[in-house]
Amino acid sequence: MARGAKYWLMKTEPETYSIHDLEAESNQTTHWDGVRNYQARNFMRDEMKLGDRVLVYHSNAKPPHAAGTAKIVKESYPDHTAWDENDKHYDPKSTPENPRWFMVDIKLDEVFDQTLGLDELREIKALEGMELLRRGSRLSVQPVGKGEFDAIVKAAHKKAADAS
Repeated sequence: MARGAKYWLMKTEPETYSIHDLEAESNQTTHWDGVRNYQARNFMRDEMKLGDRVLVYHSNAKPPHAAGTAKIVKESYPDHTAWDENDKHYDPKSTPENPRWFMVDIKLDEVFDQTLGLDELREIKALEGMELLRRGSRLSVQPVGKGEFDAIVKAAHKKAADAS
């Protein structure tokens, strides 16, 4: 039986890699490397599949915000940055023969004309149970319900329409 698309939220620090950096890539595609949390790694390694949708979320921004959407275009493969001693994501316990960390490739779908800040997300009733909005939630890759994904995209489009 075919599996339906799943939905995810992937956090990034905009000064490290923003949705605008993704937009500037030649084919608007990048590998999502450097994840060093086992639960987030497991989501990427075991559950993310081609065609799954992604909310790109800028954490450590003022304010933190949903910035746009992307799509999974390459399923899980070993994160080679873990093997590079000069990379900030280096892990001496990870080797090409026994990789510990994995990544996926994403392709830009949309950069929101108007981002949605964390406080604005908290005001959307459909997001009441969303993992991102739980106190203390710090996971950099997390599942999102289809209704949550759709509510955020709809709110971003409404905010942009209201601003124009």
